[in-house]
Amino acid sequence: MTAPRPAPVTPGALRFGYGTNGFANHRLDDALAVVADLGYQGVALTLDHDHLDPFAPDLARRVAAVGRRLAALDLAVVVETGARYLLDPWHKHAPTLLHDDPAPRIEFLRRAVRIGADLGAEAVSFWAGVRPDAVAPDTARDRLVAGCAAVLDTADAAGVVLGFEPEPGMLIEDIAGWRWLRAALGDPARFGITLDIGHCRCLEPLPVPDCVHEVAAHLVNVQIDDMRRGVHEHLEFGAGEIDFPPVLRALADAGYRGLVAVELPRHSHAAPTVAARSLDFLCAARADAAADPP
Repeated sequence: MTAPRPAPVTPGALRFGYGTNGFANHRLDDALAVVADLGYQGVALTLDHDHLDPFAPDLARRVAAVGRRLAALDLAVVVETGARYLLDPWHKHAPTLLHDDPAPRIEFLRRAVRIGADLGAEAVSFWAGVRPDAVAPDTARDRLVAGCAAVLDTADAAGVVLGFEPEPGMLIEDIAGWRWLRAALGDPARFGITLDIGHCRCLEPLPVPDCVHEVAAHLVNVQIDDMRRGVHEHLEFGAGEIDFPPVLRALADAGYRGLVAVELPRHSHAAPTVAARSLDFLCAARADAAADPP
């Protein structure tokens, strides 16, 4: 049964955030302060060795400190889990839920869920991973469903919403794949979608605003960046092919109330400048969207 469509909101109600994976050269406290000082209303916090390591021995103390910092800066938060070398110093993103031994990934995601609960995160986001060459497609899909079910058990117990992100080049790379996975899991209430706006332009068959409407009932987390068709490269706004006012209008029409967080993981070298430019761009696009009748 399809969930009822959310009530519309105005584009002016959309809240912008910034991903801490775009502040990799900053201490987390400093990154949060810069994001808040610029005027963002939230952060997409990637758990990593230098930004709230989920395997740190004093994790509870660190999570509590970050929670106090977020509250003091009045920043909302979503938890992201795309750290590159957190689990394996030799292999990017390994192991995933698709590998022969997915236990480290499952443990990481369970920890992320518990951290999200402690921080009051609006969602915890994760993805499938790239299928290893030695793993047959059917086996990979079975492993993904089993891994997601294990993480869902933790999310249900913690009262946390999951946002599964279709990622170009991974086993689940588009909205159609996300729909298959959700159905395979039994359409669980806490299994929503993380929609990266750039990914929609990169590979989805529908125009980007239509992608938003396609998943409106299950949209729990939005990442935003510019991109070109067929090229999975996160670009600053204006460097790609996306017309953003219609996208923001679509998010408002969909009733989306979560964070819209800038996702520029390769721009840490100029993070404060890029973050400032990004917010200026998004605020102008939001104003244009508000001026355009629905």
